[in-house]
Amino acid sequence: MSSILRAIEEKKHGLNRQEQVLAIYILDHANQVVRMGITELAEHSTTSPATISRFCKSFHFQGFTDFKFQLGAELAMQPSGQSYQDIVAGNPLDKIVSAIEANHMRSIADTTRLLDLKQVQLAVDTLQNARRIDLYGVATSGVVALDFYQKLVRIGKSATALSDPHMQVTSASNLVPGDVAFAVSYSGDTPETIQALRCAQEQGATTISLTKYGSNPLADLADIQLFASTLEEGMRRGDMASRIAQLHVIDILFTSMVSERFDEHVPRLERTYQMVRKYRSKGRE
Repeated sequence: MSSILRAIEEKKHGLNRQEQVLAIYILDHANQVVRMGITELAEHSTTSPATISRFCKSFHFQGFTDFKFQLGAELAMQPSGQSYQDIVAGNPLDKIVSAIEANHMRSIADTTRLLDLKQVQLAVDTLQNARRIDLYGVATSGVVALDFYQKLVRIGKSATALSDPHMQVTSASNLVPGDVAFAVSYSGDTPETIQALRCAQEQGATTISLTKYGSNPLADLADIQLFASTLEEGMRRGDMASRIAQLHVIDILFTSMVSERFDEHVPRLERTYQMVRKYRSKGRE
């Protein structure tokens, strides 16, 4: 199932009655929907064009045309019969290696197709010009936030990665306009991360979220919304593929920042590399 269809399946029970009817029709007739106009879909699903427009915007599309285009692209790229593979008892090593490779490649491909380049560019511009950047995330999302912190520090950005809920809010309370709060939560409903982002927003900071695709409390709160692939759930898989998907977005942001200001950032990257190498060597003397 595509990431868009998985997001609809997951959220359909929280929609109003007419939107639920539309969601069920789309899930059952996805390949036909991408070839329909909005009026035709309204007739076939016994809903209305207004319901369709609201539905698309609730899933962060600009409208029905945007929804159709992205869904069509996902369906066209969908590998036949391939899905995320969970951990299986007694699997031989070669099968485990193949399964993890397939999961990671799939999560990256799915995430790439979900990227809204306008939102990505807005995030890059905002991060480039930020006076200070707070990075929030707990558990696996905290690891992703820490990875971004390590990258940002190397190009001279004033950044802090925080995973303790109290410290997240403490730091957020000292942000000002011109600062950025970047919150990572795959589910999008981690209470501590939501509270920290809300606090940052109240102080006038620009807020950016990185969550799984679809409507969720953290993304709905943020000024700029970034999404990773919505993965099929598996209780034994941990957060492997979701972490890879989020890191893929982080790498895109960082590489874009360096590319845009190449003459400024590359010397800093080189200098930090040389200084770490120099002082690491001194420590061994």
